[in-house]
Amino acid sequence: MAATFGERLSNLLKEKSMQQQTLAKKAGVTEAAVSHYIKGDRIPRASVMSRIADALGTTSEFLMNGTETDSKKEVAHAKRLIARNVKQMTKEEKIEIMGILLGEE
Repeated sequence: MAATFGERLSNLLKEKSMQQQTLAKKAGVTEAAVSHYIKGDRIPRASVMSRIADALGTTSEFLMNGTETDSKKEVAHAKRLIARNVKQMTKEEKIEIMGILLGEE
């Protein structure tokens, strides 16, 4: 049987040696909410799911489905977004993106 969201969340906390309290603080939720997520009583909203994924260094897709995204598709999507919006971006935003690409974030 496939792991549940709560099981994946619990496993990632163990892998990262992170306490529920730390995750709650990083994700901007209460410790009680994290506990409910792990127990399977609740599923977080999309915005909270994204913050939890970021805090654990994973993706929302992995937390929900146990599958990783195709990084090549993500890169292609990011390229399209940047190309579509480059003319509206400020110089600072362009520099920020360059810093991210160079690992200077």
